[in-house]
Amino acid sequence: NEEKINHHGKRADAIVKGMLQHSQSSTGQKEPTDINKLVDEYLRLSCHGLRAKDNTFNATLKTHYDESIGNINIIPQDIGRVILNLITNAFYAVNEKNLSAVASLHTGQADPTAAKYEPSVSISTKKINDKVEIKVTDNGKGIPPKVLNKIFQPFFTTKPTGQGPGLGLSLSYDIVKAHGGELKVETKEGEGSEFIIQLPIT
Repeated sequence: NEEKINHHGKRADAIVKGMLQHSQSSTGQKEPTDINKLVDEYLRLSCHGLRAKDNTFNATLKTHYDESIGNINIIPQDIGRVILNLITNAFYAVNEKNLSAVASLHTGQADPTAAKYEPSVSISTKKINDKVEIKVTDNGKGIPPKVLNKIFQPFFTTKPTGQGPGLGLSLSYDIVKAHGGELKVETKEGEGSEFIIQLPIT
């Protein structure tokens, strides 16, 4: 009982903190920011955070930064939070698929592709006319079509209870919208997902 009280207490704490973050209007100021540098910084932050939790985790990382972008006018800590959320989710997706593949190999009920599965996350930036596009792509399990229209709703999560309050994508969507941008997803169940941030340059 004590364990359950402790577990659900921590969960309630995470939900309340998430709600407070959600309701706070940003106090940050827009400033000219090197988006490539920002993306790379938060990618490394996410990697370190994950390896600190699970030192067995490994994934192929691919980056492609468009050097012609220059600086764009954003609130760096807010967009950084969005990038961190998307990368953390991508790592979670490939890790879950990898764990499933390993488990199926041990039980002898392996899908033929399980032994060959290599977790991979890629992130890219690209200048398209008056916009910058940031893509975070994973080769995880993808998002089932039946929940696709719910993923940006507050408190919706596909993670097990206690793994996350389901506010990351909702908060990310609001931040990108506040910057006059778009946050979209393309996904194929069983094959992976790609989250696309589009931000205006000016």
